[in-house]
Amino acid sequence: MNPIWNGLLAVNARLSQLPASLIALLGRFSMAAVFWLSGQTKIEGLSINLLSGEFHLGWPHLSDTAIFLFQEEYALPLLAPTTAALLAALAEHLLPICLLFGFATRYAALGLLAMTLVIQVFVYPGAYATHGVWATVLLYLVANGAGKLSVDHGLLRLLRR
Repeated sequence: MNPIWNGLLAVNARLSQLPASLIALLGRFSMAAVFWLSGQTKIEGLSINLLSGEFHLGWPHLSDTAIFLFQEEYALPLLAPTTAALLAALAEHLLPICLLFGFATRYAALGLLAMTLVIQVFVYPGAYATHGVWATVLLYLVANGAGKLSVDHGLLRLLRR
Protein backbone atom coordinates (compact mmCIF):
# COMPACT_ATOMS: atom_id res chain seq x y z
CA MET A 1 0.00 0.00 0.00
CA ASN A 2 1.09 3.57 -0.68
CA PRO A 3 2.88 5.29 2.29
CA ILE A 4 0.76 8.44 1.88
CA TRP A 5 -2.40 6.35 2.03
CA ASN A 6 -1.10 4.55 5.14
CA GLY A 7 -0.39 7.93 6.74
CA LEU A 8 -3.89 9.18 5.99
CA LEU A 9 -5.41 6.02 7.42
CA ALA A 10 -3.33 6.42 10.59
CA VAL A 11 -4.40 10.06 10.98
CA ASN A 12 -8.05 9.09 10.40
CA ALA A 13 -7.77 6.38 13.04
CA ARG A 14 -6.37 8.88 15.58
CA LEU A 15 -9.00 11.49 14.77
CA SER A 16 -11.78 8.96 15.26
CA GLN A 17 -10.57 8.57 18.85
CA LEU A 18 -11.45 12.15 19.83
CA PRO A 19 -13.50 11.79 23.02
CA ALA A 20 -17.20 12.44 22.44
CA SER A 21 -17.42 13.85 25.97
CA LEU A 22 -14.90 16.54 25.08
CA ILE A 23 -16.82 17.44 21.92
CA ALA A 24 -20.06 17.59 23.94
CA LEU A 25 -18.41 19.78 26.61
CA LEU A 26 -17.16 22.22 23.97
CA GLY A 27 -20.59 22.26 22.31
CA ARG A 28 -22.34 22.80 25.64
CA PHE A 29 -20.02 25.65 26.62
CA SER A 30 -20.19 27.31 23.20
CA MET A 31 -23.97 27.23 22.89
CA ALA A 32 -24.43 28.29 26.50
CA ALA A 33 -22.21 31.31 25.86
CA VAL A 34 -24.10 32.32 22.70
CA PHE A 35 -27.51 32.22 24.34
CA TRP A 36 -26.41 33.55 27.76
CA LEU A 37 -24.83 36.63 26.18
CA SER A 38 -27.96 37.18 24.10
CA GLY A 39 -30.07 36.89 27.24
CA GLN A 40 -27.87 39.43 29.01
CA THR A 41 -28.77 42.01 26.34
CA LYS A 42 -32.44 41.64 27.26
CA ILE A 43 -32.15 42.44 30.97
CA GLU A 44 -30.86 45.09 33.32
CA GLY A 45 -29.89 44.75 36.97
CA LEU A 46 -27.88 41.54 36.59
CA SER A 47 -24.74 41.17 34.53
CA ILE A 48 -22.54 38.08 34.63
CA ASN A 49 -19.85 37.42 32.05
CA LEU A 50 -17.36 34.79 33.18
CA LEU A 51 -14.97 35.42 30.31
CA SER A 52 -14.69 39.20 30.68
CA GLY A 53 -14.95 39.05 34.48
CA GLU A 54 -17.94 41.40 34.52
CA PHE A 55 -20.19 40.84 37.55
CA HIS A 56 -23.03 43.07 38.62
CA LEU A 57 -25.41 41.25 40.93
CA GLY A 58 -28.88 42.65 41.35
CA TRP A 59 -32.50 41.93 40.64
CA PRO A 60 -32.93 41.37 36.89
CA HIS A 61 -35.72 42.99 34.90
CA LEU A 62 -36.47 43.34 31.21
CA SER A 63 -34.72 46.23 29.52
CA ASP A 64 -36.72 48.82 27.60
CA THR A 65 -34.52 48.04 24.60
CA ALA A 66 -35.56 44.38 24.64
CA ILE A 67 -39.24 45.27 24.74
CA PHE A 68 -38.73 47.78 21.90
CA LEU A 69 -36.93 45.18 19.77
CA PHE A 70 -39.68 42.63 20.29
CA GLN A 71 -42.27 45.29 19.35
CA GLU A 72 -40.54 46.74 16.32
CA GLU A 73 -37.85 44.47 14.90
CA TYR A 74 -38.67 40.91 15.90
CA ALA A 75 -42.49 41.09 15.77
CA LEU A 76 -43.17 37.45 16.57
CA PRO A 77 -46.64 36.13 15.79
CA LEU A 78 -48.98 34.91 18.54
CA LEU A 79 -47.15 36.51 21.49
CA ALA A 80 -47.32 39.99 22.95
CA PRO A 81 -43.91 41.70 22.69
CA THR A 82 -43.41 41.93 26.47
CA THR A 83 -44.35 38.27 26.93
CA ALA A 84 -42.04 37.19 24.10
CA ALA A 85 -39.16 39.26 25.50
CA LEU A 86 -39.68 37.83 28.99
CA LEU A 87 -39.86 34.22 27.76
CA ALA A 88 -36.75 34.70 25.59
CA ALA A 89 -34.81 36.28 28.47
CA LEU A 90 -35.81 33.46 30.83
CA ALA A 91 -34.94 30.73 28.33
CA GLU A 92 -31.64 32.39 27.42
CA HIS A 93 -30.61 32.37 31.07
CA LEU A 94 -32.00 29.07 32.39
CA LEU A 95 -31.25 26.75 29.46
CA PRO A 96 -27.58 27.79 29.13
CA ILE A 97 -27.06 27.10 32.84
CA CYS A 98 -28.46 23.61 32.27
CA LEU A 99 -26.08 23.15 29.33
CA LEU A 100 -23.05 24.35 31.29
CA PHE A 101 -23.64 21.84 34.06
CA GLY A 102 -24.87 19.14 31.71
CA PHE A 103 -28.20 18.92 33.50
CA ALA A 104 -31.24 17.87 31.43
CA THR A 105 -28.96 18.55 28.50
CA ARG A 106 -31.06 16.97 25.76
CA TYR A 107 -34.11 19.00 26.81
CA ALA A 108 -32.16 22.24 27.24
CA ALA A 109 -30.61 21.75 23.80
CA LEU A 110 -34.05 21.00 22.35
CA GLY A 111 -35.40 24.24 23.85
CA LEU A 112 -32.52 26.25 22.39
CA LEU A 113 -32.97 24.47 19.06
CA ALA A 114 -36.62 25.59 19.05
CA MET A 115 -35.48 29.15 19.79
CA THR A 116 -32.96 28.92 16.96
CA LEU A 117 -35.74 27.85 14.58
CA VAL A 118 -37.94 30.77 15.68
CA ILE A 119 -35.05 33.21 15.25
CA GLN A 120 -34.26 31.80 11.80
CA VAL A 121 -37.85 31.82 10.54
CA PHE A 122 -39.25 35.00 12.09
CA VAL A 123 -36.37 37.26 13.12
CA TYR A 124 -33.22 36.86 11.00
CA PRO A 125 -33.97 34.61 8.02
CA GLY A 126 -30.77 35.70 6.29
CA ALA A 127 -28.58 34.31 9.08
CA TYR A 128 -29.02 30.68 8.06
CA ALA A 129 -25.26 29.99 8.09
CA THR A 130 -24.95 30.97 11.76
CA HIS A 131 -28.19 29.29 12.75
CA GLY A 132 -27.18 26.15 10.86
CA VAL A 133 -24.04 25.89 12.99
CA TRP A 134 -26.08 26.41 16.16
CA ALA A 135 -28.61 23.81 15.05
CA THR A 136 -25.86 21.30 14.28
CA VAL A 137 -24.26 21.64 17.72
CA LEU A 138 -27.64 21.54 19.47
CA LEU A 139 -28.75 18.49 17.45
CA TYR A 140 -25.51 16.75 18.44
CA LEU A 141 -26.36 17.38 22.10
CA VAL A 142 -29.96 16.24 21.62
CA ALA A 143 -28.81 13.04 19.92
CA ASN A 144 -25.77 12.23 22.07
CA GLY A 145 -26.36 13.92 25.40
CA ALA A 146 -23.93 15.82 27.60
CA GLY A 147 -21.15 13.26 27.81
CA LYS A 148 -19.28 11.96 30.84
CA LEU A 149 -18.36 15.41 32.18
CA SER A 150 -21.90 16.27 33.25
CA VAL A 151 -24.53 16.11 35.95
CA ASP A 152 -26.62 13.96 33.59
CA HIS A 153 -23.90 11.31 33.49
CA GLY A 154 -23.56 11.32 37.28
CA LEU A 155 -27.31 11.03 37.78
CA LEU A 156 -27.54 8.17 35.30
CA ARG A 157 -24.79 6.30 37.13
CA LEU A 158 -26.64 6.77 40.44
CA LEU A 159 -29.94 5.59 38.97
CA ARG A 160 -28.36 2.46 37.48
CA ARG A 161 -27.04 1.25 40.84
